[in-house]
Amino acid sequence: MSSLTPEGHTSLETIVVPRTSDLGGFEVRRALPSAQRRAIGPFVFLDEMGPAMFPAGVGMDVRPHPHIGLATVTYLYDGSIVHRDGKGHVQTILPGEVNWMTAGRGIVHSERSSPQSRQAEQRIFGLQLWVGLTRAHEETDPGFVHYGREAQPVIEGEGVRVQLVAGSLFGQTSQVQTLSPLFYGDVRMREGSCLVLPADYEERGAYLVQGTVEVDGQVFDAGRLLVFKAGSPVTLRARSDARFAVLGGEPLDGPRYIWWNFVSSSKERIEQAKDEWQRNRFGQIVPGDETEFIPLPAPRS
Repeated sequence: MSSLTPEGHTSLETIVVPRTSDLGGFEVRRALPSAQRRAIGPFVFLDEMGPAMFPAGVGMDVRPHPHIGLATVTYLYDGSIVHRDGKGHVQTILPGEVNWMTAGRGIVHSERSSPQSRQAEQRIFGLQLWVGLTRAHEETDPGFVHYGREAQPVIEGEGVRVQLVAGSLFGQTSQVQTLSPLFYGDVRMREGSCLVLPADYEERGAYLVQGTVEVDGQVFDAGRLLVFKAGSPVTLRARSDARFAVLGGEPLDGPRYIWWNFVSSSKERIEQAKDEWQRNRFGQIVPGDETEFIPLPAPRS
């Protein structure tokens, strides 16, 4: 059984248990932000989507909604999703590929299953992370880039395979363009193998997707976010075949406010974005997905 508290002399700083919420008709587990940890490096949000089975005729439907001050990073293990945004980008993402959307001063997008994928039963499983943008880039032009597997270096060892989704790690650098120092890798390990995560960055973590992993004698099952202390390498041992994401980087330049889909160093900027979306003045529609949108959430009582 997974312990929820670091024990004794350990590399662990915090253990986060995700909370469950709903995204487009199926459950997701949200590990960031949490009461225990608001961010790891520039990563301010982490959702595990699924795994969910959709019967024929049904699919994932996340209606058009806005973002500011962040970049969304979508990575799938199974299934497919069609991204559409207010700048006219349309892109289907498949397993092992990366959709990197920079919201900057503001973008609207939707994420749905395609009509073709709805013709048969479909499994959707993946992660979506948000990277907070530095103050210098918070109001940058919005944009979107899709990257295939060929843009992501693969580092292999004995029983270990790391696909470097973004950033730099183990002497390799992904072609995925980022706006601050970070790393994000998709790790697969065979039972009994080890991975040593170097102390290259101030903040580091691992989100366990499948299997069981041991750190400093403590054993953790899937569905845990492990946050590591700074300054020393961390050894992760696979107690079974395992898959997990490693992520981290340098902390953002000051605190960030997060409300709904908005991230900013300024409370006033978030209030402005809320008002613009509420009044239909955000300035974008999503071509091909103009008839629906997600309304601004009601204030909490």
